[in-house]
This record gives sequence, structure tokens and C-alpha cells, in this order.
Amino acid sequence: MTLPRTATTFAPPVMEARRWLDGVSFSEDFPLINVSQAAPVDPPPEGLRRHIAETALNVADAHLYGPVLGLPDLRAEVARQFGAAYGGDIAAAQVAITSGCNQAFCAAITAIAGEGDEVILPTPWYFNHKMWLDIMGVRTVPLATQGDLLPDPEAAEALITDRTRAIVLVTPNNPGGVEYPADLVQAFFDLARRRGLRLIVDETYRDFDSRTGAPHDLFKDPDWQDTLIQLYSFSKAYRLTGHRVGAMVTSAPLLAEVEKFLDTVTICPNQLGQHGALWGMQNLAQWLAGERAEILDRRAAISDHLPLVADKGWELMGVGAYFAYMRHPFELPSNELAPALVKQAHVLTLPGTMFMPETDADGARQLRIAFANVDRSGIRTLFERLAAVEL
Repeated sequence: MTLPRTATTFAPPVMEARRWLDGVSFSEDFPLINVSQAAPVDPPPEGLRRHIAETALNVADAHLYGPVLGLPDLRAEVARQFGAAYGGDIAAAQVAITSGCNQAFCAAITAIAGEGDEVILPTPWYFNHKMWLDIMGVRTVPLATQGDLLPDPEAAEALITDRTRAIVLVTPNNPGGVEYPADLVQAFFDLARRRGLRLIVDETYRDFDSRTGAPHDLFKDPDWQDTLIQLYSFSKAYRLTGHRVGAMVTSAPLLAEVEKFLDTVTICPNQLGQHGALWGMQNLAQWLAGERAEILDRRAAISDHLPLVADKGWELMGVGAYFAYMRHPFELPSNELAPALVKQAHVLTLPGTMFMPETDADGARQLRIAFANVDRSGIRTLFERLAAVEL
């Protein structure tokens, strides 16, 4: 009997982690510190919420089916702002709006790969990417990274076969947090072009990159669209997680293939969310700069408070955007350590085993900490609790 597609992959990791909370009691004096999920928990700013409410009341079309590839005004605004930010030429016809960035990835893979094809993912990887490749019957080829969590283009080239269709990069990285240097991203672009592959660059966290200016120069290449597929999420920038609005930037011919997938899955992206994203892009630049500054301060707090756990054998492997990726000092593997931390330290985090192949022993030594919803003082408390753990 042939297995259904969903049976070919693992259960959603965040949902699995939430079940570790069952039967554990928390108190005001010793509350749960949840660093398991990389999503804002606060609602959008009031102005954005008001705009969505007014749109719901006054724009009749916002309740109807819209264009499969998204609202024309939003596509044009993404093209304009991204073109300016990256110093390249991007047309509205090269932008698609999707129901979140996860759907953008699913659509991209569906449009470029078939069953038995291969896609290269650096490890530790974003688990939803791996899940979709499993479901599609596309073989995931792990690209191991070293202590700095940066992938090596030469190592990637050694993995390419006649079934390879794409290389995927996430920068700033989930789960590792590291920001890929511009020359490294360029080297992967050059490799993909030379070998006739697509380079998928997931920039969900681009708004929280610590660097000033464009993080890479790929869009300055006049033929970028023949190789590059850029993915983006409005969820993190404008706290629109529940509205599910993402984007894909690539060639118009490839978007014609993407459109087939999107039309059969959601027909169109969430209309109210799209109106909200457009208003956010046009009105919230200063507010978003403040959000970025706060996240960068929390990133700094990770390094500032690291001595609290470093003396206990913890190591910081990568930090940036919403994440700190750490190596723990215990003999207990991380898939057992993470549930134990809920009970002993009232800390919910995700084990490295959720981001690595089962055959890679390094995952057992690693944990991901998503700190976007923990302020500077909360980060200190988090590290104090981790330093007190005895197993």
C-alpha cells in the first residue's frame, strides 16, 4: 500500500513542542519563558489595525476573490521598494503575493521540481522547508555547515547531480540566526547560474538584518530573474502572522507556473491582509525602524548575558534576527533535554534534532532560542534559569 504524501514527513515541530506543556504548572513567581516560536505575539500597531477595519467596512472588493498573484498595488509597491533597497530593476510582473512565506516556498518548489528531483538545504535547516520537500517526493540533500553555520559553495557544488533543481539559503538564518555575507550569497548565485539551477533565497527576516544597506547585490545583475527566487514575509515586519501574507520575486514566466499552484490551493491571498501589508509598506517605515532597533538590542542582550551560561559550558553558535542557536553542555540529547527544560526551568525551546537530519549527531547537542518576544531583562532571566539547570 502506498503511503499518503503527508505520511512521508514528520509532525509539525512547534505543535509537538506545545504538547510538552501539558501537565506542567506555572506560576507568577516562576512563569513559562516561551522561546520556541519565531513569531510576534503582539497585534499590529493601531493604525494598521484601523486600516484593516476600515477596509473591511468600506471596500466591498476586499471580501471577494482577488487576483491569484495578489493585489496589483501591493505587487507594484514590493517591486518599487525592493528595487530601491537592492539597487536593481524589479517589475510588478516579477512579484507574486502568497498566503505567507511558507506558501511561497511550497509554490516555488512545486514550480521547479518533480518527484525524485533534489534540492540542497544547508543544515541546520528550517523544518517546514524539509517537510514540504518530503511531501512533494523531492529528495532533500543536506549541506553541512561548520561552527560558524555558514554554508560552503564548494561543498554544495560537490553535492550537485543531474537531479538537482535548486539550492536554498535562508538569511538572516532560521534557525541559526547568522547573516550570510554578500559575497557568500553571490558565490551561491554564481554557482547556481553556472550549473543551471535556481537559487531560492528566503529573506523572511530581512527587516531585522543588523547591516546597513542591501544585504546582497543579486538584483543588480540584469538577468537576476533567470536564477533567483526571493521569498519574503510580511508577518514579521508588520505583525500580520494571522493574515498570512508573503511574497515571491522571480521571473514572470516562472510566476505563470506558480499561479497554477496558488489557484488550486487558495485561489487568492487574504485580501484584508494584503491591504494591511500595503498600508504598512507605505506608512510604517519609522515604526518598523523602531521594531528593528528593539530586536537588535535583544540580539545584543544575548551576547551581553552569555557569560551567565558560558561558564556552565553553553556555547553560542549563531545569533541574529529572531534567533540564538546554542550548543548545550549536557549528556542528555536535545530532543530529551528540551522537554526536561519545561519541567525544571519553565523554558520552552526547540531541540536541534528538529533542524537536522536524523543521521546527524550534532542536532543532539543544539537548541534554538527564538528571542523576539523576550525583552532584555527576560533574556537575562532565561540565561539565569539555564545556568541553574542540573541534569
